[in-house]
Amino acid sequence: MNYAKRLYQSLMVAAGLVGSGSAMAVNDSVGGPAVRQLNFQAPVTSIAADIYQLHNWMLGICLVIFLGVFGVMFYSILKHRKALGHKAASFHESTAVEIAWTVVPFLIVVLMALPATRTVVAMKDTSNADITIKATGMQWKWGYDYLKGDGEGISFLSALSTPRDQVHEAASKGDNYLLEVDNALVVPVNKKIRIVTTANDVIHAWGVPAFGVKQDAIPGFVRDTWFKAEKVGVYRGNCYELCGKEHAFMPIVVNVVSEEDYAKWVGEQKKAMAAKAEDPNKVWTAVELAARGEKIYAANCVACHQAGGQGVPGAFPALAGSQMVNGPQDPHIGILLNGKGGMPAWKATLSDTEIAAVITYTRNAWGNKPEDNLVQPAEVLAARK
Repeated sequence: MNYAKRLYQSLMVAAGLVGSGSAMAVNDSVGGPAVRQLNFQAPVTSIAADIYQLHNWMLGICLVIFLGVFGVMFYSILKHRKALGHKAASFHESTAVEIAWTVVPFLIVVLMALPATRTVVAMKDTSNADITIKATGMQWKWGYDYLKGDGEGISFLSALSTPRDQVHEAASKGDNYLLEVDNALVVPVNKKIRIVTTANDVIHAWGVPAFGVKQDAIPGFVRDTWFKAEKVGVYRGNCYELCGKEHAFMPIVVNVVSEEDYAKWVGEQKKAMAAKAEDPNKVWTAVELAARGEKIYAANCVACHQAGGQGVPGAFPALAGSQMVNGPQDPHIGILLNGKGGMPAWKATLSDTEIAAVITYTRNAWGNKPEDNLVQPAEVLAARK
């Protein structure tokens, strides 16, 4: 037994599964998937609970059908085989058999369809929501706008916060690898939250397994879903439609808090938004704008155009040496404001100062040397009109 145990441990070490102590340990993701999870995530909404029950109910029906069909089949093979002298029975034009194989499947369908229909109808009932939030999918992040209810007017972007060192295997992965964001969606507990989904480039899908929610976000269309979380906590999901090369890096994190904490968060967000509303007539130096623009580029542009501005051949253009970046500034401002092709429009999500900063950064980085290398917020404001 000791020899067998040592052999097993040696094989595990060789496979890289054990042997490096806590450095190799994998823990459950808070609000996300668990280690060796074999079933759905624990439901925290009534819809998710109904889906979980439907899943178990239909698996039970399928198990009964499996046991019944294969039980009869194997019994017939063993007890009515030719070697025992049995002769095959004829059921040609048997009314009883035809009634049986019509009625039984019909009853099975009814047993499955009735509870499923009730749940599907409930899933689509988005009326009387306490808070309405628009979730806009884009390559590759989510934009959130609080449209109605407490928090109305709050707007922000939510992007992956997992360090790129972990993605490129240069650092050990955290427990919430690829399931963590810089700005989580915050909602109060026991409140009906309506999520309105759309997209500004390709099809995405907003979903959180613990809520029992998954809704496509389609460019040019508005669709909706809802949830009412019954437990305070952090819950994680992802984009569930293949949307490009960074599809795996587009997580969703929802922070469900108490009503008191939600009121505090709303107040903090509105103060931050008021402080962010900078004077577009302020004159900045190129160094100030470039320093700020580098941070904005890293948060919003690096996934497509890459850290070195080299882009992705055949998909996203390079900014290093680009005619657009090195040319007149007006077209450069216009494409950031209004978008073009795979380039999203940023006029609704970035301020005049932020757009001016990122343009100034790209026009001074990677060897770019245009004549107009400084864009002021006032020029962006003028281009909006």
